[in-house]
Parts: sequence; C-alpha cells; structure tokens
Amino acid sequence: MSSQTKAGAVVYAKDILRVSAFYAGAAGLNVAHAEADHIVLESPVLQLVIVAIPAHIAATIALADPPLRRTETPIKLVFTVASVDAARAAARPLGGELDPPEREWQFQEFRICDGHDPEGNVVQFRERVR
Repeated sequence: MSSQTKAGAVVYAKDILRVSAFYAGAAGLNVAHAEADHIVLESPVLQLVIVAIPAHIAATIALADPPLRRTETPIKLVFTVASVDAARAAARPLGGELDPPEREWQFQEFRICDGHDPEGNVVQFRERVR
C-alpha cells in the first residue's frame, strides 16, 4: 500500500524526536522519513506525521512533567496493537503513559485503554480479543 492510499494524521509537537519515539515504540510505527521540522511514521495502513510547532509558538507552551492530559480536544488517535500490555510497558520509558488495566474496557471485539503521549495528547490503544 503506498503512502497515498494510507489513512493519515498529523500531530504538532514541541519535541518531535521525543513524540515520534513514543509513537514508534508504543504503537509500533516505523520512521519512514525525517527532517528537522517533521518526522513521518508509518505502518502498513497509517501515516502519522509529527510536525514541529514553530519556535515562537512552542516557547509559549509549558509542558508539565509528567505531562497533563489534554482532554479538551475533540480528536483522539487510536492505534490497534498486538498487545495493550506491551504498549503500556513501552509508553512509560518513552515519556507517555497508559491507564492501568483496571481502567480498560471492552468495545466490540477490542480491549481498549486510553493514555497520553509525552506532550499530553490523549491516545487510545486497542487490542483485538479473540
């Protein structure tokens, strides 16, 4: 499948290296292309572009450590992964976090867990249950 036929999304970030490392490690995406102002991550069905927030705007954004979740946005990225537990284990060392297992839920044929990336963007991971 070529990149022209993949679904895609863009995430604007202060630290594109840290944010792209999170999505590569926790969601299993591969770096397809990288430049100073953006990094393209891909899977067979998705292209995720991490774009640097312009410096003059990034300077006005304060990030907490650990990051506070940005829950007031109408968009949430969703990634299907082989294992929610593996995504949870990968997320924390990469600066993000997934909710604990007791906050997971089932929907249709998926086990689902919310979390956030290193800059607080809410993200969801889902694992197909058999």
